[in-house]
Amino acid sequence: MSAIEGIGDSAVTANTPEKYSFDVIVLGSGAAGLSAAVTAAGHGARVVLIEKEPVVGGTTAWSGGWIWSPRNGPAKRAGIDEDIDAPRTYLKGVLGNYFDAKRVDAFLEAAPEMVNFFETGTALQFDGGFPIPDTYGHVEGAGTGGRSVIARPYDARDLGDDLKLLREPVRETTFLGMTIQAGADLRAFMTVTRSVKSFAYVTKRTLRHFRDLTLYRRGMDLRNGIALVGRLLKSARVAGVDIRVGQTVDRLLVTEGRVSGVALSDGTQITGPRVILACGGYPHDDKRRADTFPRDDEHRTLAVESANGAGLALAEAVGGHVRTDLARPAAFCPVSTVRWPDGRVAQFPHIIDRGKPGLIGVLSNGQRFCNEGLGYHDYVEALLRATPEGTPARSWLICDHRFLRRFGIGVVRPQPLPYGQWVKRGYLKTGRTPEELARACGIDPAGLSQTIKDWNADADRGEDPAFGRGTTPYMRLQGDPDQKPNPNVAHIRKAPFFAVEVIPGSFGTFAGLATNEHAQVLRADGTIIDGLYAAGTDAASVFGGFYPAGGINLGPAMTFGFIAGRHAATTGTTQ
Repeated sequence: MSAIEGIGDSAVTANTPEKYSFDVIVLGSGAAGLSAAVTAAGHGARVVLIEKEPVVGGTTAWSGGWIWSPRNGPAKRAGIDEDIDAPRTYLKGVLGNYFDAKRVDAFLEAAPEMVNFFETGTALQFDGGFPIPDTYGHVEGAGTGGRSVIARPYDARDLGDDLKLLREPVRETTFLGMTIQAGADLRAFMTVTRSVKSFAYVTKRTLRHFRDLTLYRRGMDLRNGIALVGRLLKSARVAGVDIRVGQTVDRLLVTEGRVSGVALSDGTQITGPRVILACGGYPHDDKRRADTFPRDDEHRTLAVESANGAGLALAEAVGGHVRTDLARPAAFCPVSTVRWPDGRVAQFPHIIDRGKPGLIGVLSNGQRFCNEGLGYHDYVEALLRATPEGTPARSWLICDHRFLRRFGIGVVRPQPLPYGQWVKRGYLKTGRTPEELARACGIDPAGLSQTIKDWNADADRGEDPAFGRGTTPYMRLQGDPDQKPNPNVAHIRKAPFFAVEVIPGSFGTFAGLATNEHAQVLRADGTIIDGLYAAGTDAASVFGGFYPAGGINLGPAMTFGFIAGRHAATTGTTQ
């Protein structure tokens, strides 16, 4: 017998839709949905989680997994303690007129409570991001480390039969399906040919991974977003959450003016006084994207295909208001298009390579246009500004042979892995001289040649007077500590030269449903829709369309999922 049999209408007949009843109904199984479900169940509610796909995890499973949560427990235990004023001041400085005091304060107050809730009562345990600074170090209140956490590595064998429910990690950012975590784990892989310690570590991890592929046909040593999903899935099961996959919600039920459940596409009705939407936003909703994204026809998303705006449509049908008045509609990231031999086409997110010393980004005129070492969101912002309407929003990341073998670029891995296949496929452009490389890319040869000459002259002094690479803690962390005097600046001289074309992309949407500090969905006039909540990318970003730090997608997703789950389980009424 399933966990929900017998809970609903016992008089159901063969010709009558099935009916079940719960206290809280959660739609979506990414970080926000799982956080809400585990929290509500942990506060005594009977919870069902409904996912349209046959697996759980959403785009979270493909993410880096970092969670921005200032004043968190791991940081405090490490001696990094601060009051709420510092991150609040920082956010106010970054967000400007988009600063929403009530929602920001709700996030800052609940973020450490969320971390503590999961650490003390669930399978979700965290490691602290102690060296990770906020993006804009020049803004008052910027943190120099400790404001982020990440799920600890997780052995997927702990899931037992639920392993089949866990989404596979994305191919482009793994090594044969093995997830590699930013920090010490990634550094070991990057220095495998230069350090005996790194070689031993990588060999051990790789051998385990091959063993797991043989025994389980997938990696079992989970890192990053897939580790977060795995731990949340385990926590949900332990808490008694009923998880139903492969089921689509057709509409919300409304009784006497308040949301009272959901109707599935197969006719099943699940009633409950509180519904939490966490369906992944609208990155694959063509109509909404066309209405809100700049240069949408050139834009590529990294989100799962099921994130198609369904949650927003459900809420709109009962009066929910979708906010599009944010600074930007999505969390931007430069991407390159990868074409695999089996015909699959996917996007690679350029997160870590841009800040490494010896790489620059240029336009078709061969000139730089931004500080490549700032945030990935900033790179796309600069690209959109630099290319007027009618001109393709394209850029190229340029490096030399030394850089390629030391760091890799995009989907091309560093040594000892070969790179020739990527040249043959056209992903990696190459040339014996900057001019030859430029012609291979369709870039102005004279412009690129002059840009590299100017860059090298400044790089010999460890400087970047044009854009200031290496001038903040965030930038320096993205660089190479062995590169002196500036970890973000090195010359581009060793032939052959290489380039990868990058275009605008995004992790997910910022625009979304209007919500209050309790994650309750609002109408256009600001009134609350009783019984309806939204979290994750179904809700408009608390940061107003800005990207103040790494982990600002999962941070609010986890935190407002926690807020929604707690409020729905313990109150569930208008406040």
